[in-house]
Amino acid sequence: MGVWDLLLVGAVLLLGLCGVLVPGVPGSWLVWAAVSWWALKDPQPVSWWLLVGATVALFTSQVVRWALPPRRLRESGATPRMAVYAGLGALAGFFLVPVLGAIPGFVGGIYLCERRRLGRHGEAMAALRTAMRSGGSSVLAELFTCLLIMGAWLGAVFWG
Repeated sequence: MGVWDLLLVGAVLLLGLCGVLVPGVPGSWLVWAAVSWWALKDPQPVSWWLLVGATVALFTSQVVRWALPPRRLRESGATPRMAVYAGLGALAGFFLVPVLGAIPGFVGGIYLCERRRLGRHGEAMAALRTAMRSGGSSVLAELFTCLLIMGAWLGAVFWG
């Protein structure tokens, strides 16, 4: 598989990560499509195992999302800026503290956005709790799964 193909797969993976944060965009489907296209173009055992793992992980994350409260983020006061902060926080946390750092990074991003908007710690914490109860936890579950798949893909490309 050539460099341009890998860059295209990486771009679709990033688009999928952004799509998780934007309502109506099929982010996890884009992540799965990128991994499946990579596996079809580079038929190695590691690519097939990653595709199987990604399929199982995305299916599991969808089951978890159905078990969590439905997304009502707009009603809770969530803004596109909050989604950007949460996504960047999760991405930074994912790489600073490998894999598990995405969770505190996501929560920290929402807190930072609300702290800048509201100015006080107590109000920012209340807004954070409201956002997480209103569907932020389901967004986090889907985003974490997609980040995990992207990290596995990067590992397979560089070391596989």
